Amino acid sequence: MQRRCGARVFPLARRVLPAQSCAGPVPLHGLLPLKIAYLVNTYPQPSHTFIRREIQALERMDWQVTRFAMRSDRGRLVDPADIAEDGRTEHVLEMGGWRLLRSGLGFALRRPRQALRALRLALDCGARGAGGGPGTGGRLRHLVYWLEAAHVARRCHEGRLPHIHAHFGTNSTTVAMLAAEIGDLTFSFTAHGPEEFDAPRAYSLGQKTARAAFSVAISSFGRSQLCRWAAIGDWPRLHVVRCGIEPWRFPEPPPPPTGAPRLVAIGRLAEQKGFPLLIEALALAVSEVPDLHLTLVGDGPFRSLLEQQIAAAGLERHVTLTGWLDEAAVREELARAQALVLPSFAEGLPMVIMEAFAAGRPAIASTIAGVPELVGAETGWLVPAGDAAALALAIRHLAATPDAQLAEMGQAARRVVLLRHDITNEAETLAALFASRGMP
Repeated sequence: MQRRCGARVFPLARRVLPAQSCAGPVPLHGLLPLKIAYLVNTYPQPSHTFIRREIQALERMDWQVTRFAMRSDRGRLVDPADIAEDGRTEHVLEMGGWRLLRSGLGFALRRPRQALRALRLALDCGARGAGGGPGTGGRLRHLVYWLEAAHVARRCHEGRLPHIHAHFGTNSTTVAMLAAEIGDLTFSFTAHGPEEFDAPRAYSLGQKTARAAFSVAISSFGRSQLCRWAAIGDWPRLHVVRCGIEPWRFPEPPPPPTGAPRLVAIGRLAEQKGFPLLIEALALAVSEVPDLHLTLVGDGPFRSLLEQQIAAAGLERHVTLTGWLDEAAVREELARAQALVLPSFAEGLPMVIMEAFAAGRPAIASTIAGVPELVGAETGWLVPAGDAAALALAIRHLAATPDAQLAEMGQAARRVVLLRHDITNEAETLAALFASRGMP
């Protein structure tokens, strides 16, 4: 099962679409919104609101979306919308090992040839993944993915769901690919980065793009990384569908506050976000900007390390750690700040920048991945990743920027995100891709 373009009757289909060019989507006019499965490894999470927004945008277009995830992260959920989304999601591993074994094996035994092909594919991917990096796994882990995939394929047949869309080109797409093989379904996936691009061979990225009905990246940079591992003949099936915001949740914002410079940073307190570097840069900047303050929103394994670093640098009155906040509280923090700061070492296309732009706030950000596709001279400051001195200099430049110029930058940023990242427009693009790939 390689490419799935052309006229074809899909399992569980209600009608046949005419053959389509694989070069791009077809208009949605005349196509009935239908049913689809979404698959994510851990869902929902505080940092994955973009998936919820995408699903809900599709549902507003009358698509019926069934959510599958391997596991929940409900212990960290604080936003009521995420908590409600958790209740809408079927979490596969919560059914327990014995029930999963019965369900998966039972369905596989009814489809022995497809299940055997999927098993060989899983073992091949497992051989690639062995020693390939955290989360890639070896053959034993891929046997578990095969079992999960058999159960997901069963649930798709029971729910008459002919297509699976996975978010992240990691193990969730592995399960979607295997489920498609077992269940004679189709699948697609959205690659975000950086994980997929850190270990593309171990994650079998080229094989996934070859077998998928289409593949999506959230930025032009991301698509370029998919092109590195996809066959050139598959490039026309690699598309850009950006993450989006819900514009109605961001009314016309007030201008940035005047007075003491205030920054806000938002994200998981982990390696790739670079927050220890931000604390280092703050220690350099406060010598010239003594009333500087940073609010750091988020939580994670680096929290205690950051607390120690803040204390050692004597920055307690300059930094506030809030933990995770719901969307309303995040918007309040953005309103109280003059700018967002993002010191990341690795990213996809950060939602926090989009949300800051929608709130009329410019950004200071690392020049990595898809970030330059958002942040430019009119909307913020780009700095080399990993350079604390350059980051401190950008903070000092922001502090010296006149209030009127900051307000102009915020309005320019807002125009950029409303034009390019409206979730309704992006979901329409994705829905057109679903329709153009022969979905019934």
